[in-house]
Amino acid sequence: MLIVCALTAAGFALTVLLLYPGYMTNDATYVYSYVPDWQLGDWQSPFLTIIWWLIDPIAPGPGSMFLLFVILYWLGFGVIALTVARRSAPLALVVPLLALTPPAFMLLSMIWRDILFSAIWLFAAAIVYAVADRRGLWRAIVQLLALILIGLGILLRPNSIAAAPLLIAFAIWPMRFEWRRTALMFIPAVVAGYGLIHVTYYEILHVKRENPLHSLLVFDLGGISYFAKENQFPVTWSHNEMALLTSQCYEPRHWDSYWTLDPCKFVMARLERPGDVIFGSQRLVDAWKKAVTAHPLAYLSHRLTFMWTFLALPNLNLELYKLVLPDETPLAHNRYFMGLMPLHDAIKSTVIYRVGLWLILAVAIVGWAWPARNTPSGAFAISIAGAGIFYVMTFGLLGVASDFRYAHWGVVADLAGLVPALIARREKRDPPGAVPDQDAYT
Repeated sequence: MLIVCALTAAGFALTVLLLYPGYMTNDATYVYSYVPDWQLGDWQSPFLTIIWWLIDPIAPGPGSMFLLFVILYWLGFGVIALTVARRSAPLALVVPLLALTPPAFMLLSMIWRDILFSAIWLFAAAIVYAVADRRGLWRAIVQLLALILIGLGILLRPNSIAAAPLLIAFAIWPMRFEWRRTALMFIPAVVAGYGLIHVTYYEILHVKRENPLHSLLVFDLGGISYFAKENQFPVTWSHNEMALLTSQCYEPRHWDSYWTLDPCKFVMARLERPGDVIFGSQRLVDAWKKAVTAHPLAYLSHRLTFMWTFLALPNLNLELYKLVLPDETPLAHNRYFMGLMPLHDAIKSTVIYRVGLWLILAVAIVGWAWPARNTPSGAFAISIAGAGIFYVMTFGLLGVASDFRYAHWGVVADLAGLVPALIARREKRDPPGAVPDQDAYT
């Protein structure tokens, strides 16, 4: 256990050395601009603004948020490693090393809510795993804390409500995974998650409505227009605009082609035209319903094309546009990070940065641990990897961009669940605290 603690501490120190103070992405810059005036909107999670406001004095700018990511990330893997050490000392040493896997590790440098979300859910699952076989008040306190952290993750990433029920079930019943019980609580948990978002955002915090879901409607209408070769937007376009809309505008990697990129940013310019604003109105919702109903095959083609792009093709993983401006980018002055860039560039297009690989690994983890689902390690592996599967698959319906960061939780969940899955069958044979059957090992 001392070696595990030393490895975890070394991993944390190495992360700070290589990646501090983190990179202020475009999304983060947008959120950070809200902090001084306490502006809360729903395009990015208002809880990210609140958290940043609380911790910013520690290291103003990206540094404080980066440290929060890294502390939670290494605490999560450290707790898992210490828990595994009670079952298998050699495999416990593997856990901190898995945390250095590039697709999970390198994204810690990016200030995105996706990374904070992953770290929070990782820590929540890890602490429950650590006390799963304990009894009494201490376990109840840890379970309550985990449920609060899972709720905070939902508030950071609302589409995670489809994945949250698996972690909620594990937090409540950590000794075993019972699929019937989890299935029965699935819909109530999703409804509760939706209610948590609505009440917290709009009844308690009174955040500004910025209509983030309408970006999905625009993306879908553009995709249906492309595949159906017919305009689905509730406006009339010029001949040239219509030709672009049905031939060039559609880009399955992101909806930005309709928003900020030439030659098709005329779409959002028209939808947000003063005096006749359509973005955020019921007219756009009605147009989406009509398009999906009238052209279901075009909608399906669009969504499958997007999902294939997300799962199987190289996508953006690190947002490094500002590194060419070192005076404005503190991370550019970290010579250790800059020294990592050639290695990152060499592997960023390889299979380890394909979301589909991590989805397949999650399915394998669940399958391997399934026979031992009545053990804490099996329940943990199935719950966390299953939450990764459900989370990644939500983007099939709700995704508007295929950046690798959207799968970060899936990657972290796989890495966290891998070793517990490997020891779950041994745990089934020799429960913690039992006298090992020496013949079974020989």
